[in-house]
Amino acid sequence: MRIDKFLKNSRIIKRRTVAKEACELGKVSINGKCVKAGSEVAVGDEIEIVFGAKTMKIKVEKILEHAPKDDAETMYSII
Repeated sequence: MRIDKFLKNSRIIKRRTVAKEACELGKVSINGKCVKAGSEVAVGDEIEIVFGAKTMKIKVEKILEHAPKDDAETMYSII
């Protein structure tokens, strides 16, 4: 799954366009490497997202194409 779609489906970022912009600005990295919006995410990857002065580090637990609100939080765990 694309990183921008994963961030939207997991509800870490509300809109896919915002997730795409964050990737373009270099604020998203997978396993320590800055990525583009089309980069693929796999189970076990560690994603780091910079929100202003805060940094969020998560681990991908599962990938769901369509995640209801209750299942969105099970897609990742915060490190």
